[in-house]
Amino acid sequence: MIGWQKGDVLMKTIQLAIQGMTCDACARHVRDALSAVPGVAHVEVPGWESQQAIVQADEGVSPERLATAVEQAGYRAEVAAVASPAVASDEPDTTYDLLVIGGGSAGFAAAIKAAEAGARVALIERGLIGGTCVNVGCVPSKTLIRMVEAWHAADAARRFDGVQLAQGHLAWHRLIQQKDALVAELRQAKYVDVLAAYPTITLIRGRARFVDETTLAVDERLYRAEHVIIATGAHPWAPPIPGLAEAGYWTSTDALATKEQPRSLIVIGGSAVGLELAQVYARAGTFVTVLEALPRIVPQEEPEIGEALETYLEAEGMRIEAGVRVRGVERRAPQRVAVTFEREGEAETIEAEHVLVATGRRANTAGLGLEAAHVELDERGHIRIDEYAQTSNPRVYAAGDCATLPMFVYVAAHSGSVAAENALHGNRRTLDLDALPKVTFTDPQVASAGLTESQAREAGFAVKTSVLPLTHVPRALAAHDTRGLIKLVADAESDRLLGAHLLAPEGGEIIQIAVLAIRAGMTTRDVAETIFPYLTLAEGLKLAAQSFEKDVATLSCCAG
Repeated sequence: MIGWQKGDVLMKTIQLAIQGMTCDACARHVRDALSAVPGVAHVEVPGWESQQAIVQADEGVSPERLATAVEQAGYRAEVAAVASPAVASDEPDTTYDLLVIGGGSAGFAAAIKAAEAGARVALIERGLIGGTCVNVGCVPSKTLIRMVEAWHAADAARRFDGVQLAQGHLAWHRLIQQKDALVAELRQAKYVDVLAAYPTITLIRGRARFVDETTLAVDERLYRAEHVIIATGAHPWAPPIPGLAEAGYWTSTDALATKEQPRSLIVIGGSAVGLELAQVYARAGTFVTVLEALPRIVPQEEPEIGEALETYLEAEGMRIEAGVRVRGVERRAPQRVAVTFEREGEAETIEAEHVLVATGRRANTAGLGLEAAHVELDERGHIRIDEYAQTSNPRVYAAGDCATLPMFVYVAAHSGSVAAENALHGNRRTLDLDALPKVTFTDPQVASAGLTESQAREAGFAVKTSVLPLTHVPRALAAHDTRGLIKLVADAESDRLLGAHLLAPEGGEIIQIAVLAIRAGMTTRDVAETIFPYLTLAEGLKLAAQSFEKDVATLSCCAG
């Protein structure tokens, strides 16, 4: 972070993480409350979805005073970061080799790649540094998943006859506190402190917008470069359900931040984010109902996986309703929300303390002035890019969740690196996502790479498949946990492996083997003849490959 100047007075910058904002009016209330604090010169709340506020204030204004002002307005606030005033030069240099808009995973990857090449880079960030992953995405969600998994494991241990464990007490607010501490530690260590290692990267605080094809205005100052990379990320999106906005709802950000565990929760959306958070809350003791519009949960995955996962989640006490249309939401009391949904013409209304909407994300492209830069968007507002991460403006590139790319943090980082290399050296590196691994961190985990069966058929392949239940995998039998399956998709003519799809404990740790096999053009026979260590779940890939030609039930242990 850097300081901010008002006239001849240098100000300090304070970032606050805000909890409880659910609409634009909430953002205005928070901004007004902070602006009323004596000594505050400027307040920015970059949309209620950001769940944050950035304040420029005199040195004498304490961060705790700002947090109190937010709480008095009816919201919760924590101090995320404080930057003392930096010494400003009289005539700052505003021309760079590369301008990067966005200080998340894609933006940092781009800036670091450019700095390593010797370029002078300006990294522009209007909000909380670190982006979605470290602040409100991967890090906090996977931390909570593992925390609650530890609690659940004590109960799951009953599958072993000689083991008796008591679950004891789960203190939800302490889980959140520990999660918040880790987020703050990683944000500082992996983002803020990293900048010190790259003296050619300048961090600029403020909201950027294009003035022309390669000139950006940040507040009242202009910055220019030969090329620009847009890496502004995305925010949670909610469909236009009647009554939803008026009733109020949680986004994934809210669900990861609340210090009060609800007794009941309705989750709208049965894909990765919705299911991960649904299982966290269900395992912690909340009664959870999941509503999914498509015929099955995790609808982008193989049907066998969605059907099996639904069975396992219901066995843990969750209610899953797939193939439904949500008709309306109504707030009936401060802690009571009613949701009406319909299936095949029959309507039903259910109630819960909160509603979590997990129906996808949309790009942060509003207000960037992209029309001045001649940068085209798709129908959802995402920036169109080609295989080089280049936009319709050849001097502007885009990376991460704001672009037409799969929304994974590792894709964001990869695309940021590709964009920077191409912007500086010409289009010589392409985005290679052919064997992209995907993981949904439910338990068991969903992990996949390559083509599904239907995608392979649509691509014109003569398809063959094998489906291996984990009941045939010795490691699963030894662990007394045979939940899951492995499905392989191959070209029947060449035997080349086209896709691998897993539902298994720690499936995300196994899928990279399949990624390498697909990238190497291996056949299923190659996989079947590869030596795998016995009593590992990874051995299931070998057994699934063997099952194209053999009945694995007739094989002895370790049979080659």
